[in-house]
Amino acid sequence: MKQEQLPPEEDAAEVAPGVLRIQLPIFLPGLGHVNCYVLEDAKGVTLVDPGLPGPDAHRELTTRLMRAGIPIERVHTVLVTHSHPDHFGGAGRLRAEQHCDVVAHAHFITPFDQGDNTIEGDIVELEDNQDAGQPSMLRQLLFGEGEMPDIPGRTTPWGGDPILPPAEQLEYMRSWDDISKQGLLSLAPTVRVQDNEVIRLGRTDWQVVHTPGHTEDHICLFDPINGTLLSGDHVLPTITPHISGMAPDSDALSQFFAALERVGAIEGVTKVLPAHGLPFEDLSGRVHEIIEHHEDRLELLFQIALELEGAPVKEYSQRLFKERSWGPMAESETYAHLEHLRRDGRLSNFQDAEGVLRYQTSP
Repeated sequence: MKQEQLPPEEDAAEVAPGVLRIQLPIFLPGLGHVNCYVLEDAKGVTLVDPGLPGPDAHRELTTRLMRAGIPIERVHTVLVTHSHPDHFGGAGRLRAEQHCDVVAHAHFITPFDQGDNTIEGDIVELEDNQDAGQPSMLRQLLFGEGEMPDIPGRTTPWGGDPILPPAEQLEYMRSWDDISKQGLLSLAPTVRVQDNEVIRLGRTDWQVVHTPGHTEDHICLFDPINGTLLSGDHVLPTITPHISGMAPDSDALSQFFAALERVGAIEGVTKVLPAHGLPFEDLSGRVHEIIEHHEDRLELLFQIALELEGAPVKEYSQRLFKERSWGPMAESETYAHLEHLRRDGRLSNFQDAEGVLRYQTSP
């Protein structure tokens, strides 16, 4: 079993100077937990990546903090490393209920981010003219009764089937308590940070390192005094993060490579604390392994292209991934790799009569 798939440990652990780790359960493909890091100061605590949204996840967070002797009321700041729900999900409710600051990168935005709709923690109704369209749909989804609204799927740049949220997930969200629902309407960060900015978290000054690739808004945090790097999903110990073809830059893999090389060159890192899995020390070695893995995948994909010649992304993805992984995520990552090969001049693409992109080797 990969480290990232392990179930969460029950007890908190001090994993670096001034850094306590609690592990929260999640049930996502290939993942069994998310690491939430707790940084204490005289006022209370900052949480880094407080887990999934919803009442069940919030209960787990509250229970595990209390087990470490930390009442939820002591949380005054939440930092999210990037815009995936197992990282940002708990932030909205903490902001709505505890009036926390929420810190994220300047580019941070989520599918649920509807701006500042929280007034001193109260449940508020959105006006129809606020962020016209999506907010009223989200409000109807969360607070409505009767039939679910028709949620439009996300269109894909490669012309695949629209990506739709599972119906059971929407039903689950509608069953939440009001403060958990309000959390999804309260995700706009109160503090946005930039690359190389230094911020005080706990009793330590941390340098923000912008590391796009997994998401456009991903950040790592480096403590140069103690040599600690909070690496989020950017560098994981035994798996590699999903590289999405849905990113604003279609060559997200190039962004990822550049960010990996930058992080691997940071001097003085003695402990890496990932968002999933266990702490490790050899940052540059792990960076090299991840880059090598993706280079191998690129070469395999090029060899597949020699056989398929003009096939759609879905067909490539079903050759690149095992059947248990087939679906939108596999197609998204395959597209990101195909685009990288196209940018390098090794592949070309064209649209068929249905508007579906097809890839072939370049003449």
